[in-house]
Amino acid sequence: MSENYRPRLIDAELKAALKAFGGVLLTGPKMCGKTWAGINQAASSIFIDEEDNIRRASLTPELVLEGDSPRLVDEWQVVPHLWDKARRMIDRVHRPGCFIFTGSAVPALEQPLHSGVGRFVNLQMRPMSLFESGDSTGTVSLASLFKGKKIEPAPSSLNFSKAVYLICRGGWPAALWVSEEAALSIPRGYLSMIIESDISRVDGVHRSPDKVRLFLRSLARNNATMAGASVLIQDMREHEGNGSISADSVDSYLNALKQIFIIDEQQAWMPSLRSKTRIRSSPKRHFIDPSLAAAAMEASPEILLRDPKTAGFLFESLCYRDLQVYTTALHGKVYHYRDEKGLEADAIIQLDNGNWAGVEVKLGDFEFDGAAKHLLELKRKMADQNDQCSFLLILTATGGAAYTRDDGVHVAPLDCLKP
Repeated sequence: MSENYRPRLIDAELKAALKAFGGVLLTGPKMCGKTWAGINQAASSIFIDEEDNIRRASLTPELVLEGDSPRLVDEWQVVPHLWDKARRMIDRVHRPGCFIFTGSAVPALEQPLHSGVGRFVNLQMRPMSLFESGDSTGTVSLASLFKGKKIEPAPSSLNFSKAVYLICRGGWPAALWVSEEAALSIPRGYLSMIIESDISRVDGVHRSPDKVRLFLRSLARNNATMAGASVLIQDMREHEGNGSISADSVDSYLNALKQIFIIDEQQAWMPSLRSKTRIRSSPKRHFIDPSLAAAAMEASPEILLRDPKTAGFLFESLCYRDLQVYTTALHGKVYHYRDEKGLEADAIIQLDNGNWAGVEVKLGDFEFDGAAKHLLELKRKMADQNDQCSFLLILTATGGAAYTRDDGVHVAPLDCLKP
């Protein structure tokens, strides 16, 4: 496994966490590479979702947890009480690096487990960014931009056609070892798995696969927006005919999708507690990977090429996915911003030290001047509230090159970016 392992940005964070905590909880959607990442740093392993191991873990959890450290316990949530057993073992040995727990769902329990504070640390893993999958040259470093460096002009091979393919393929590691046509089938298969079993199994609530499919399609049509339950309900009535759903059902579906790490919420940025400006505080909702949104709408690359508006929303999610991966490596977070007057930014990157950057996502260079104008207006507005703006950036699907404009706003095709 180590010989064939493709490095991930979370590897360094996992290595550091194993030196500080007794256990690391590595969460994220199925098929994003958690097991590979865990095995790459584990000395022994056990896969709890295998039938014989489920029995063993239920009957003799202490024996299942025995092995060389760090011990990978894959899909631990199938037998949730392994968590408390591992916590007690960490207390007994009193040393770091005992366990790597991986999980693709939050376990549904009648009584909550002990938090694990001080013993476990939680790391969230996402599908591969373009830099991790080898689709980005990495010539533009976010870390360097935060240090005030300009972009040295760098070529890009990204164009609209390639961008929509990357949207539909997604960041699933399994896609790297198959043909382009086969890679496009992976998100569709994943979506079927969610519809037929995963969304109901996670909380034990039976849901009609047909109704789940309609709901996911509506969610995909409203991807990268702040659409609330009422909007989703109205959307289903208008587009799906027999797709009526209650507000309680919307909440139930969304909570279940969050439990299996399919939905990611981009929180609103609050630049200052002293701000007198009213900020839209609703989160933007994204699929964890834009390929799932495309699959839910049955949108192939050919269809998206004829629908730039839908492609634009999905490209924003592709950028958000990559920015989340890169920013996590820099110990920061990704927000969005919109005030009552309509001034907005698709993404705000904020590091732990308070430094921030404004980002706009645009498909082509015909939109750059307007995007730069909005970013510069945001920077001026924030000057008396939060003056720690490090840079302004336009992320694009086209343009041919990364460069810094005369007004100081950086432009970078997504296939040039790295942490």
